[in-house]
Amino acid sequence: MSRKHRKHDDHEEHVDESWLIPYADLLTLLLALFIVLYSMNSVDVKKFEEMSQAFSIALSNGSGVLDLPSVVKEGEDTTKKNQGGDKDNDKQTESQQQQEQQSESSLEELIKKEQAELEDLKKKIDAYIDKNGLTSDLETKMNMSQLLIIISDNALFAPAQATVKPESRELAGAIATMLTQYPNYDVIVAGHTDDTPIHNSQFRSNWDLSVMRAVRFLDVMLENKALDEKRFSATGYGENHPVAENNSVANKAKNRRVEVSILHTYVNTQNTQNLSVSDNASQ
Repeated sequence: MSRKHRKHDDHEEHVDESWLIPYADLLTLLLALFIVLYSMNSVDVKKFEEMSQAFSIALSNGSGVLDLPSVVKEGEDTTKKNQGGDKDNDKQTESQQQQEQQSESSLEELIKKEQAELEDLKKKIDAYIDKNGLTSDLETKMNMSQLLIIISDNALFAPAQATVKPESRELAGAIATMLTQYPNYDVIVAGHTDDTPIHNSQFRSNWDLSVMRAVRFLDVMLENKALDEKRFSATGYGENHPVAENNSVANKAKNRRVEVSILHTYVNTQNTQNLSVSDNASQ
């Protein structure tokens, strides 16, 4: 009996050791946790994301973190790829910046060229005005968007009429001749009146009168066949864009006018806006 009892005790010493497997995994995870906590003293976002992915793989597949060395290598390759991608993006950004700088530089050159041409045209028109004693009937103004020729209605039309005077046709022809030397600009001829109402068999309103005066003056200019008709247009504003208060005979005369606008093709938008603000303030 005693011998059998001893054999039974010896058999009980060999207990099942399967609990060691999850215990070992637990120790592995604890070790990895301490490594992560240590590494978080100086956080690297990319490495932290890679470590998070490694934990996700380990927990979902039941494998230990230390059994996945390929994860670390993959993270290193990803970092290199990201660095390569950043370099490519930097190159693209630099290329775009260079193209923008070249475009801005080209635009500035075109603006300067146009400005010089319109200044030259202004000098020619001013010389024509002085030579023919037309300083009281014509003037020129220039800004960043246009060269403006302002012609008094007395120099072109009889009162309440839209037919260009015979002696004034030479003026329209002279302006047209000068414009042939600058064929790349759009030109707008605009008619303006004072606020005195008009209603007769020819014109129902100041709108009609202002439009027809612009059209008739443009007709005379376009008798010069060297001009490209596609670049010319006519419009009328009636009494709605006065340059002076309609409170005297002199001011009303200023408002009755024809304006020839030679427009810039290339415009510095910011300078034009600033100029418009200053013009409105002065009015």
